[in-house]
Amino acid sequence: MKYIIIGNGAAGTTAAVNIRKIDAGGEIIILSDEAYPFYSRIRLMEFISGDVDESGIVIYKDAWYKKNNIKLLLNAPVSEIDKNKKEVITHSGHTLKYDTLLIAAGGLSFVPPIPGSDKKGVFTLRTLKDAIEIKKYAEQSKRVVLIGGGVLGLEVGNSLRKTGHSVFVVEFFPGLLPKQMDMEGAEILKAQMEKMGFAFFLGSKTREITGDDKVKSVILTDGTIIDCDMVIISAGVKPNTELAERLEIKCNKGVIVNERLETEIKDIYAAGDIAEYKGTCYGIWPAAEEQGKIAGINMAGGSATYTGTVPSNILKIAGINLISAGDIDPDKKLEAIVQKDSGNFIYRKLVIKDNCIAGCILYGNIDDWKKVKNAMNERKDISALKTDLKKWNMEAL
Repeated sequence: MKYIIIGNGAAGTTAAVNIRKIDAGGEIIILSDEAYPFYSRIRLMEFISGDVDESGIVIYKDAWYKKNNIKLLLNAPVSEIDKNKKEVITHSGHTLKYDTLLIAAGGLSFVPPIPGSDKKGVFTLRTLKDAIEIKKYAEQSKRVVLIGGGVLGLEVGNSLRKTGHSVFVVEFFPGLLPKQMDMEGAEILKAQMEKMGFAFFLGSKTREITGDDKVKSVILTDGTIIDCDMVIISAGVKPNTELAERLEIKCNKGVIVNERLETEIKDIYAAGDIAEYKGTCYGIWPAAEEQGKIAGINMAGGSATYTGTVPSNILKIAGINLISAGDIDPDKKLEAIVQKDSGNFIYRKLVIKDNCIAGCILYGNIDDWKKVKNAMNERKDISALKTDLKKWNMEAL
């Protein structure tokens, strides 16, 4: 059997591992448009801050691919897929045959239509190449504006704060981390990060990035001018569906897959940030790994079913622990148990639905995560435990 995997991120690499578990002798080729083997995108922030070098964030080095008999082709972007001949053609003109194919091309940084976003000194962060360019440019910069107050924006902002930069965050929503925090928690996070030296412009929108050949300032729609010499846009990620669309595979937000991670074209699978399952593009590492595993098993002739991934993020925001999982109920429509200690920057919330824990926020103290996670996964009936839980006695779980 010949297996081709387009993309060497979490989904593609996990798929290769699981193919090899089933098929010891099949030919596995991973094609990447990047110059680096599988590395941790999560640790790009540590690279920017200088805490690790390039080799420090690489997860699988050359010896691992050799040991597992997996051929990794770097700097090999794909220009075409011929579904009838079952061939993949690279930009350099190489033609590779496949029996089963996985498209795990990941996502692309979304850049809103902001005038001036093409100026020198404006960056997005998605790849190691991006991180290298940001780190180099930051050496000649002092004031950085981050457009976007989500996870990625705050993390890269903290890396640059650690290297002595002044950091200003512009966020469209009224609170930080709108996907992981409710407003009460976001206020505590904001207070803690302001204490670290961050400056925030919340509920704000960028009108223009000014400068001649390079960035000089960011102007907000209310007229506020933020002088800066570097801008990082962190406005989310969109699935990289270009190849699939050229193949005329059915796409919505991402490439639509079934519970086996199959696309509508026989023997072509999709997984990771590019895949859309039951209307959801997860865009998180745990989902990419889980989907890669399911796709790999099925590509090699096994039988595995994907049932979705409970959205959860285990993060370190500016060195502060945060876990956000399930339904965090930002609009306060559901019952909730909340423990709030603004003075010590702690905010913990359990969201209750149908006498089960439907979601949680653990900020500043994540000691009880395993107990909460197990209760969520088991859909444990907590109706008799609420008195203990309100005292935050998690031993009851």
